[in-house]
Amino acid sequence: MKVYVANGLFSIGDRYVNAAIATALREAIDGITLYVPQENDAINDKEAYASSADIARADLEALKESDVLVAVIDGVEIDSGVAAEIGAFSMLGRPIIALFSDVRQQGTQNTKKIEALQQHAVENQFVYRNLFVVGLIKQRGVIVSTIEEIVEAVKQYN
Repeated sequence: MKVYVANGLFSIGDRYVNAAIATALREAIDGITLYVPQENDAINDKEAYASSADIARADLEALKESDVLVAVIDGVEIDSGVAAEIGAFSMLGRPIIALFSDVRQQGTQNTKKIEALQQHAVENQFVYRNLFVVGLIKQRGVIVSTIEEIVEAVKQYN
């Protein structure tokens, strides 16, 4: 099984999450092959040079070869590269597992939060994700909240 792990890779937090996902998947699933873009020094060694075409070519080839996409959709907004990877991968008709760990998912039944939102949209204590991207994920897979749930979801496609 080949899995592509999509997330930002420029901050220490993103690189840490990517490494944690990769470690969890490699420990839990024998024979899994991962493509984690931050591990591809040919295009992501920031001391070296790779053109935009080089990056697109390498990542698209890895997407085409993958059976499952694991995409992290955390952050203020979904990382633009991750959104593009989700869009490209959705065209292949293969499963997408998205990690969304934002704590603002909690409390959706809290009536005070709902009333505040109804009175003033700027009092939104929840979180927004681009609905087109969410729709692509839901057509092909699931959105989970933890790395452990990623592992369980990937196992279903192994």
